[in-house]
Amino acid sequence: MSKQKLSLQEQLLKSGLVSSAQAKSAKSNKHKQEQLQRKNNIVQVDEAKAWSEKSRLEKLEKDLALNQLHQQQELKKQLLAQIKQLIEQNKLPRDEEGIAYRFINNNKVKTLYVSEIMRTQLINGQLAIVKLGKSYEVVTAEVAKKISERNADSVLVHNEPAANLAQVDDPYSDYAVPDDLMW
Repeated sequence: MSKQKLSLQEQLLKSGLVSSAQAKSAKSNKHKQEQLQRKNNIVQVDEAKAWSEKSRLEKLEKDLALNQLHQQQELKKQLLAQIKQLIEQNKLPRDEEGIAYRFINNNKVKTLYVSEIMRTQLINGQLAIVKLGKSYEVVTAEVAKKISERNADSVLVHNEPAANLAQVDDPYSDYAVPDDLMW
């Protein structure tokens, strides 16, 4: 005896749960609904497909945002590596027994000992102080500009050249500042 697959409608008829009139009525209603959909070009929305498509699009957006974040982090790492390399290759030797040059970093006064010549060049804008990790280094103005292009926060002291400064209406211009005055 082979078992044939019976449709649900046939199974219900065979078991006596529905009458043949009810089955015909359900079949005609289904047929009318399909015709009406075809006539009005109504597309039946499959909720499972719509949900899976929505889920797929949300995952894609999340992946794109995560990928963009990783790219930004990688770019930041590359810039920091470039800054470190520029500082390491171009830092100038300091005179630890020289003159104290004070500057501000994170609202704290820091001291760096440099020679008299370096101090004058720092004041005139020919040299600059940059931060490398937890230490401070002195580099030329050109290197400081390159570092500033990558990360302006790394350059702590870079004075404008004295020739470009125009002191307008300075009430103390008539008074001389002593050479030994340092703060």
